[in-house]
Amino acid sequence: MDRSQLLGSTAEAECAGYLRAKGYKIIAMNYSCRGGEIDIIAEQRRRTRVFAGTARGFIVFVEVKMRSRRDFGEPREAVTRRKQDRLRLAASMWLAEHETDLQPRFDVIEVLNGERGQEFNHIENAFE
Repeated sequence: MDRSQLLGSTAEAECAGYLRAKGYKIIAMNYSCRGGEIDIIAEQRRRTRVFAGTARGFIVFVEVKMRSRRDFGEPREAVTRRKQDRLRLAASMWLAEHETDLQPRFDVIEVLNGERGQEFNHIENAFE
């Protein structure tokens, strides 16, 4: 495992902890299939009253992007249309294998390593 892979794995683990602290339940990490890979799959259950016929929360497919500098743009900008299509395909494969009543959602978490330490920017429903 090279240095960038190690940093990426560390960032994904830290993002999983960040999501847990926000009340998410981690379902899977590094789900891989022929169509692509999803860094984190998590559940976000609604805590409010649910009405008949509405989703009880979200199954969240999370892409983690880490950068130590912004010289080449924001980390989220690395989630190109092609990457989004691959994430959608991988999510479709996961959903075909796992029955759920939760609404799917795609999030991006930017991990920025700066002077003040690590900062997380959680972008919910980052693309549709």
